[in-house]
Amino acid sequence: MGVKTIRDFTLEGKRVFVRVDFNVPQDKKTQAITDDTRIRASLPTINYALERNARLILASHLGRPKGMVAREFSLFPVAERLRDLIKRDVIFPDDCIGDGVKKLAKEMEPGQVMLLENLRFHPQEEANDPGFAQKLAGLCEVYINDAFGTAHRAHASTAGMAAYVKDKGVGLLMEKEIQYLGKLLENPDRPYLAILGGAKVSDKIGVIQNLLPKVDEILVCGAMAYTFLLGRGLSVGKSLVEPDKAKAAAEILSRAESRGVKIFLPVDHIVAKAVEPNAETKVVSSEKIPFDLMGLDIGPKTIELYKKEIGLAKTIFWNGPAGVFETPPFDKGTLELAKAVAEAKAMTIVGGGDSVSAVNQAGVADKITHISTGGGASLEFLEGIKLPGIAALES
Repeated sequence: MGVKTIRDFTLEGKRVFVRVDFNVPQDKKTQAITDDTRIRASLPTINYALERNARLILASHLGRPKGMVAREFSLFPVAERLRDLIKRDVIFPDDCIGDGVKKLAKEMEPGQVMLLENLRFHPQEEANDPGFAQKLAGLCEVYINDAFGTAHRAHASTAGMAAYVKDKGVGLLMEKEIQYLGKLLENPDRPYLAILGGAKVSDKIGVIQNLLPKVDEILVCGAMAYTFLLGRGLSVGKSLVEPDKAKAAAEILSRAESRGVKIFLPVDHIVAKAVEPNAETKVVSSEKIPFDLMGLDIGPKTIELYKKEIGLAKTIFWNGPAGVFETPPFDKGTLELAKAVAEAKAMTIVGGGDSVSAVNQAGVADKITHISTGGGASLEFLEGIKLPGIAALES
């Protein structure tokens, strides 16, 4: 990997700073945590450090407070949930830097845990300000980055502070992410199938180009499929589309054909006038999308076609839903793909918030080989981009 892991350091009695990703969804009115998946994903690293009597300092961002203190973005509810999960007290200061925090860190006993207040309450965090990074680094003797979901961001806590701490490495979650995603780039079992959905082709162009020499097939779905269909000269009605990316989509199809990579586009669609639960829907083929309707999910023939290809694969990467799955009845395609991926006799890796929600909603998350905690980070990793949060740890 080129980086050390938390297992490479003696942690006994040391102040260990772990950058975690506790950016969890909350109820807007009560701030109650509605999904603690990301907190639970960090527990192996947290428990590893505590079992070795580390003085554990945890840090994260939450939401987008835009560099200002905002009560609705406080990590206090996260501290309470963490306390319940690890069954020990969690010290929670009212800031992440300053004399008070420094004093608390210095006075911590081995085995104690402190969760700092939201890093993004300071604009210097996202600006990767060296002074701010040094203040964070001054709290610890060992720096561990376990926040894969933010590894593609060059912020003070994810990249900058690594320059000021001698002992640094990745946590167990980050290590797992790198190992599994690395398998998708290096010698995967074949056939290797990528399922790419979601709204925008522009978000996925780099990934598709980097995957073309590596995959055997790509199943395109979600709104991005309409940009590909437009690139093929088909009418897409009022479907969400990026007209300025149609040419790039057509070039990808041509390049894939020359490489012998099969790219499948939907052959039929569920269309409606609006994204509404009670909207009147109909099934149409790709050649017959009405001018006044929009495609909102893949149709039954596409579902069967895609399920067949999924069943034949030995390695599967899935990022992006097949339709507007948060609004039934446009969730069927996504949920059917989730079940098919779970049933496949393959190494299966799912990344991206909506795809992860889909496997959870379908009740098949436990049947997926690896669920990535980083949507944007996993895409950039597969695009071949060096992630700042990992590069900063390379010796």
